[in-house]
Amino acid sequence: MADRLASDAADVTSLGTRLARSGGTRLPCLRVPDGAALSAGEEIRLVLDGKDRHAEVTSDANGLLIRGAYDDRRRLREAAAGAGGDAANRLVEWAREHDREPGDAVELDEVDPGYRYGLRVPGDRTVYTVRKRPDTGLRDIADSLYEE
Repeated sequence: MADRLASDAADVTSLGTRLARSGGTRLPCLRVPDGAALSAGEEIRLVLDGKDRHAEVTSDANGLLIRGAYDDRRRLREAAAGAGGDAANRLVEWAREHDREPGDAVELDEVDPGYRYGLRVPGDRTVYTVRKRPDTGLRDIADSLYEE
């Protein structure tokens, strides 16, 4: 059974940050705050309203950011390749549902640094489900099947 961890628990580091604009679009993206255990090119799990989403850390002239969060790795890769098709950007949906726009403050919770993070509105409390990281051997096999 998976453990539960509250956003205000001692094991969770909450990092204040802001939503930003994604390139020339008006769509919100997440500015990764200094101090987060992340680097460009990493794929992470981003928990939005209790649901794990897949996201990639990218960078621009101002630092690291997350441009979107998707239901699975395939949709994440399609969006990153510019072939988003039916891939709904759950980060954009989350921002709209919580009345957050570029420039607005948000909290990025490090649930499992370098792997699982949670996003929430400042002042809100949430409880995360802590799951084991996937086996890297199985992930490598899945990645090799994905590559054509």
